[in-house]
Amino acid sequence: MANAEKTAAIAEIADKFRESGAAVLTEYRGLTVKQLSELRSSLRGHATYAVVKNTLTEIAAKEAGISAFDGQLQGPTAIAFVTGDPVEAAKGLRDFAKAHPLLVIKAGVLDGRPLSPEEITKLADLESREVLLAKLAGAMKGSLSKAVYLFAAPLAQTARVVDALRQKVEAEGPATTAPAAEPAESAETAPAAEASTDVAEGGDES
Repeated sequence: MANAEKTAAIAEIADKFRESGAAVLTEYRGLTVKQLSELRSSLRGHATYAVVKNTLTEIAAKEAGISAFDGQLQGPTAIAFVTGDPVEAAKGLRDFAKAHPLLVIKAGVLDGRPLSPEEITKLADLESREVLLAKLAGAMKGSLSKAVYLFAAPLAQTARVVDALRQKVEAEGPATTAPAAEPAESAETAPAAEASTDVAEGGDES
């Protein structure tokens, strides 16, 4: 490859790093062209899966300020550049790797933060943004500003807040509304001893 071509390839990869909210490094040794096409199709709408050259990618990552892949660029390498929902992209990679063990998830980066293979699996286990927002609408009454923020947050930041919000929902349980108070009796007729306090019971998180 001529120097001009190498320079152009490095610039293209560096731009993909900068334009992506997340990226996942994989090794695809032993996978067929058909299987790689299936993986690309499964990630469509959330990530672009690109086969890359290790030496050029190492240079491009440094230019883009990415250190998560240091020492990992070995063997046949492909990177999922995530421009959509990082949770859905992680799910797609995890599910494909389960069905095709030859795909090895080696490392990742999300919003500039390095991710281990285990952390990528945890990301894949989270609920999608749409599912979480549906729960938030019914379970976080009085805190809908968080849902508004989640709608407006850049995609790279979405996964970072998903887990915190999910844990809050699970810890607090769905919000409920206390029964409306009945009309108070007059001072002459209402025995003080019969006054009671209603307690709203929180529902279980499903």
